[in-house]
Amino acid sequence: MSDTTSARNWLTVPDLAERLGITPSKVRKLIEDGSLLAVRREGVLSVPDVFIVDNQPMSELRGTLIVLGDSGFSNDEMMQWMLEREDSLDAAPIDALLAGRKAEVRRIAQALG
Repeated sequence: MSDTTSARNWLTVPDLAERLGITPSKVRKLIEDGSLLAVRREGVLSVPDVFIVDNQPMSELRGTLIVLGDSGFSNDEMMQWMLEREDSLDAAPIDALLAGRKAEVRRIAQALG
């Protein structure tokens, strides 16, 4: 992971379970069904806290991850793309999603395929 992705705040599965008020197994289910994206950092499954909005997985995240997955991205590649600055967005895709630019983010993600 780059310095940009390292600079984000990360939550482990137990941390996320506590924050969301659910069990760790339900957190793993959110990851499995693509509602959240997690990668291993120092051997521990972790999720950037920016993926959580109002104590829920960001609703725009799942569809964007599906588009990236359909484009052949691995989880690590998806994470890197979501968190690093994308020149065509003039922001990191996750920050563009937070700013309400879902269609633009997905269009660019689709063009990567």
